[in-house]
Amino acid sequence: MRNLCCLCVTFLFLTSCASQGVNPAEKKEIALATQRVGEGFYSAGDYSLALKNLLEAYETIPDDPYLNNSLGLVYLAKDRYDLAETHFKRALELKKDYVDAKNNLGAAYLKQEKWSLAIECFEDVSKNLIYAYPEIPLSNLGWAYFHQKKYDKSSSYFTKSLEINPRFIISIHGLASVYLETKEHLKAIEFLQQELRREPSAAILHSDLAKAYEGINDFTQAKASWRTVLNFASEVSQLAREAKKRLDELN
Repeated sequence: MRNLCCLCVTFLFLTSCASQGVNPAEKKEIALATQRVGEGFYSAGDYSLALKNLLEAYETIPDDPYLNNSLGLVYLAKDRYDLAETHFKRALELKKDYVDAKNNLGAAYLKQEKWSLAIECFEDVSKNLIYAYPEIPLSNLGWAYFHQKKYDKSSSYFTKSLEINPRFIISIHGLASVYLETKEHLKAIEFLQQELRREPSAAILHSDLAKAYEGINDFTQAKASWRTVLNFASEVSQLAREAKKRLDELN
């Protein structure tokens, strides 16, 4: 928060000069400061203010790949997947080796159910040996194949992701989802109980466990797991709403 405040002060100082007329170099400096403020708001979860500042910067530096990537992330957060796709593509046109933008483009494709295009992106990223978080594209590949109902491939990629980062919740949830979809409920229960010993506050995993118990008609344990979801999930989250609905139906 302190860093965000410092960015805002810098931004206000620079923009105060704008009314006096600035040369192109100064104008770019102001735009970059505005971009940093927008990215700070994005990190803080204020996507509307983030978008406002990033669009203002975009008027001056539309050909900055990092700004286009940041705009894409904000549009993803605001569920404008078409606009996110446009900006991630533009970022890659401007910087062909921009691995983060390629992974983010794949995420935009996933949101639009463009599974094959998503897979192409994630496969490219997963082959990049210097990418800092290889568990992410591997997990994304798992989800892309999951939605294509190719569960063997999906399971393989989630497993590879967990070999790199055993505590990556998205991949743990992904592998549990495969077990649930393939009706391997006992396997799901054993796997989830093991993982929850390491991540006891992971609401999504308690949700998966509740579904696995429902799959074997153990409704007592299922209700206990749904109640645990409510202990850890935000009251306004989709997960909490699902837990309340299932508890009402099971009672």
